[in-house]
Amino acid sequence: MTDSEAEYTRVGHHISGAEQSQMFGKPCFKTGGKAFVSYFQDAMVFKLTGDAHTRALALDGAQLFDPSGKGRAMKEWVQVPFAYKDLWPELASAARQYIGG
Repeated sequence: MTDSEAEYTRVGHHISGAEQSQMFGKPCFKTGGKAFVSYFQDAMVFKLTGDAHTRALALDGAQLFDPSGKGRAMKEWVQVPFAYKDLWPELASAARQYIGG
């Protein structure tokens, strides 16, 4: 397990009511049956809206999540590099709050 994967798992387990699952064959955490974070390419991916989405996307190296790699990014999902792991818990909390699960 890489450092980024371990950190993703640690962050996910600290969200109340979150359960590990899969989304598009990628690891994710869900609550109430809804995914709110995922792990992809050494980055944590967050389902966000509003200011949290804008701030996350503005981080150097952050991008919209494109799990297929075919230019079909998921507009609400932001992939945030491991370099910003200190922000992952805050973003995960915002994502959890957004889905309302």
